[in-house]
Amino acid sequence: MTSVTVEYYAQLREQAGQGRETITSDADSLAALYGELRQRHGFRLDIAQLKVAVNAQFRDWQQAFADGDLIVFIPPVAGG
Repeated sequence: MTSVTVEYYAQLREQAGQGRETITSDADSLAALYGELRQRHGFRLDIAQLKVAVNAQFRDWQQAFADGDLIVFIPPVAGG
C-alpha cells in the first residue's frame, strides 16, 4: 500500500468536501487512483477532463506514484 497526499480544486473540492486528504491506496497508476477516489467521493468528471500533477510536475495518467507523493487533480477552469 502506498500513502499519498491528494489535493482537490474547484468542483472536485466541493464534491470531496475537502481540499486535501492523505490516503492509502493499492492503485498501480494515477488513473487507477483517480478511479478509486471517483467512487469514494462521487466525482463526476472523467479523467479526459482533468490534468494530474505529481510533486508539482504534470504527469501521464498511466504513471505510477510513490509513497509520500503529493498528487493534484486539476479540473478545467472557467473564467471571464
